[in-house]
Amino acid sequence: MASTAPEKPFTVCVFCGANPGSKPLYTDAAAALARVLHANSWGLTYGGGTVGLMGTIASTLVSLSGPESVTGIIPRALIKFEQAGEIPPHSTYGTTTVVADMHARKAQMAQRSQAFVALPGGFGTMEELFEVVTWSQLGIHGCPVVLFNVGGFYDGLLMWMDTAVREGFVRGDLRGIVVEAKTAEEVAERIREYVPPSGRMDLNWASEGPDEKV
Repeated sequence: MASTAPEKPFTVCVFCGANPGSKPLYTDAAAALARVLHANSWGLTYGGGTVGLMGTIASTLVSLSGPESVTGIIPRALIKFEQAGEIPPHSTYGTTTVVADMHARKAQMAQRSQAFVALPGGFGTMEELFEVVTWSQLGIHGCPVVLFNVGGFYDGLLMWMDTAVREGFVRGDLRGIVVEAKTAEEVAERIREYVPPSGRMDLNWASEGPDEKV
């Protein structure tokens, strides 16, 4: 008997700053990405903040697609710091899930998503981005990983990736794990066209079993 349960919408995990940046183009890009998600009927998973680019993309998508289109995952400590202990209003920012720590946050964001996009951000954005890049390299997932290079923000990072390949620290066939987009519309195109690089590890992580003492 066929299941009548509704299909879960395609969900994009967006890593981005809790600051707006120094130029309006960053906020504009976050809002544009929200409009592209809406146009494609895609959901959003993000870090659960209400300020900076986080707040912009979440509130914009909620205004277009409704609260059920957005899920924010935030550690309990950051709720106390950023929101004075209050859960952000569902009608403005969607569903907020409070977790114990940063590890649980990243795990849930990944489990809920079928693609990853990095808008401009700081240290936290970079840490989240390169964890999912590493997971792809290790064969844990094959989801698209898109760098939204707003106004050349990530030019230096892209140069570093190419340098790492040239200097022998990243294999050339793995450079394609991360793809670049310069507009919100290109982000959607890169997601739809994405093919995981063939050089990724073919490991069965589900069958590794419990930890063993050596």
